Amino acid sequence: MTITRDDELEGLKDIGRIVANTLRAMARAMEPGMTTAELDAIGAALLERDGAVSAPRSTYDFPGATCISVNEEIAHGIPGPRVIRAGDMVNIDVSASKAGYFADTGATYRVPPTRPSQDTLCRDGRKAMQIGIAQVGAGRPLAGIGNAIGRFASARGYTLIRNLASHGVGRALHEYPEEIATWPTRSDRRRITRGLVMTVEPFLSRGGLWAEQGDDGWTLYSEPAAEVVQYEHTVVATDRGAMVVTLPG
Repeated sequence: MTITRDDELEGLKDIGRIVANTLRAMARAMEPGMTTAELDAIGAALLERDGAVSAPRSTYDFPGATCISVNEEIAHGIPGPRVIRAGDMVNIDVSASKAGYFADTGATYRVPPTRPSQDTLCRDGRKAMQIGIAQVGAGRPLAGIGNAIGRFASARGYTLIRNLASHGVGRALHEYPEEIATWPTRSDRRRITRGLVMTVEPFLSRGGLWAEQGDDGWTLYSEPAAEVVQYEHTVVATDRGAMVVTLPG
């Protein structure tokens, strides 16, 4: 989607706040002993309260309101009977629509007690996202996002999952540009246009290179097996840089 009017921006900001508030509330409610289904039910109730519709459910018939991935699951985890335990790393991905506008956000959380290595990986995963967001602006190269994230990851000994990309969003969950690399690439000559709506969501890892689909047809796992974190915002490209719309408020 390309924002051209103030009412479009307000509609996008509204759903952006909703998914951000839902993500924050789910993270605060998460505790050892609860199942991922119970955590998803919290998210589903919050989206419904605010008049929003789960995007993965409505778009792809995903069997949950949100995606919840634990430890070895790196994305698209199906909420179910899995029990969240102390020391787990849990990724929560919330995307939804309201009044025809879509927004997408996500983050990886640690369930105390945490290991210092987990804290460092999560800190650097969020930093990788911020570095990517800093490359967004009208007229700038799309490839600049992945190139900057790649430099950061390489300098610190990390790898990036190279088949889980950022994407356009706004009037649908996934739209043009369909794939925005969050890893270094030389082949993408596209430029970011003013008002373009997109996600920035690198998957930072300690050795993982690809996402492989599991037997359930949804859940993704790192290949080779390694810890992976993901942080995601929906942003709008402006002449001054990126406007983040998935902020709680």
